[in-house]
Amino acid sequence: MVKQKSLKLNFIFNSILMVSSFIFPLITFPYVSRILLPVGTGKVSFATSVIYYFNMFAQLGIPTYGIRACAKVRENKEELTRTVHELLLINLVTSVISYIAFFISLILVPRLQEDRTLFLIISLTIVFNTMGVEWLYKSLEEYAYITIRSVIFKVISLIGMFLLVHKQSDYVVYGAISILAAVGSNFFNFINLRKFIYVQPLGNYDFKRHFKAIGVFFAMSVATTIYTHLDTVMLGFIKTDEDVGFYNAAVKIKSILVSVVTSLSTVLLPRSSYYVQHGMMSEFNKIAKKALYFVIFFSSAVSLYFILFAKEGIYFLSGSAYAGSIVPMQIIMPTVLFIGLTNVLGIQMLVPLGKEMYVLYSEIAGAIVNLILNSILIPQFAATGAALGTLVAEIVVFVVQFIVLKDAVIPIFKGIHWVRIGISLLAASFTSVFIKNFTVNSIFVVLAVSAVAFFGVYGLLLTILKEPLVIEIEKQIIYKCKNRRKKKGDRL
Repeated sequence: MVKQKSLKLNFIFNSILMVSSFIFPLITFPYVSRILLPVGTGKVSFATSVIYYFNMFAQLGIPTYGIRACAKVRENKEELTRTVHELLLINLVTSVISYIAFFISLILVPRLQEDRTLFLIISLTIVFNTMGVEWLYKSLEEYAYITIRSVIFKVISLIGMFLLVHKQSDYVVYGAISILAAVGSNFFNFINLRKFIYVQPLGNYDFKRHFKAIGVFFAMSVATTIYTHLDTVMLGFIKTDEDVGFYNAAVKIKSILVSVVTSLSTVLLPRSSYYVQHGMMSEFNKIAKKALYFVIFFSSAVSLYFILFAKEGIYFLSGSAYAGSIVPMQIIMPTVLFIGLTNVLGIQMLVPLGKEMYVLYSEIAGAIVNLILNSILIPQFAATGAALGTLVAEIVVFVVQFIVLKDAVIPIFKGIHWVRIGISLLAASFTSVFIKNFTVNSIFVVLAVSAVAFFGVYGLLLTILKEPLVIEIEKQIIYKCKNRRKKKGDRL
């Protein structure tokens, strides 16, 4: 019997995990970008995006399917073990095939041969992702373990970054350290498996039972990868490493914000699957509603703030050499909202309900739109064109999923106080921009003061207007603070 974990603690730990995955490059990128310049960072970004396609085939949709499959049988250790063994063996076979395809490409494609060593190092993500079986730990809601070991590796990598990257030619070292930070800790996931499953073979394996679902999730992964990484790959082949560097800097902040938003859906997936499996539909609908509220409340605010302060964000993160990243960042920021919404609609609602085919259809639609727009826009507008293609693709994905779930989500959307949120966002925008004009000429100070003003006014107005979600969050914070003071007083 698996003990139910606290959803709030799971969300906190998974948020820390997801944010740390991007906080690491956020801390190092201001340093690295000024040393490697757009060309160096562009090389690493291009290599990472290309390898992602090989990794996509190696994983075969298992990272998402594995969470659902293991969550359904997590209370039966023998059945859980058999499921993990089957999925891991399938993953090993596809990883070998993926590596064969990668080595052939490395020999035949001149563009890849230009940085062969970098591509070989980045390809280690395939090995570490396979042995990491992250999907098992997420299905068991072991977010505390996942977070702690991951953060430790990131700290080690952070130290290594400042010690080893000193000149423009060190972009290969930067790539290696980035991989260590992202997936190096997966080695310990594999070692730690014996705590949750039986290591010895059980026999009576049934691999075929997974093929249909894995096929659907793999197709979803293909579609998602196309419109999330195709822009970088096409930029690398059509334009230059410098253009890739501009685009990479533009999406850094967006990626951090997306990681926070999507961490909620990742945490809720195993719980949602559990509720559906046991017919607890009222609980399922309740967490879906809260998730949508959170995404709209949070994502709309951060998207607007970073559109207004894109220049300051880019200059602080990357330096003035990345001025070409400002407009692409402003264009791509609304995707934080749309990605957040589709993570709830697709991953938290459609997947647990067994309707992942509709997620696939939405992502295929997004991939087709992205491919067409990239082909038209990138040759003329480079990074800006790639950003626009990605934005439209994410909107298409959302529209398709919204139509499929319209009966369930329209009442939720009607219940959201759009006017309150809109008024609060406008007031926050005017306040932060006004204060910016009286702030000293320091990018950090401008960002710090404007952020306090923007989110302070936003939160204050929503409190005055009695926005239920904000009031609930504030009550929980006050309650926890009082409890801590009471416990501290009892100890004294």
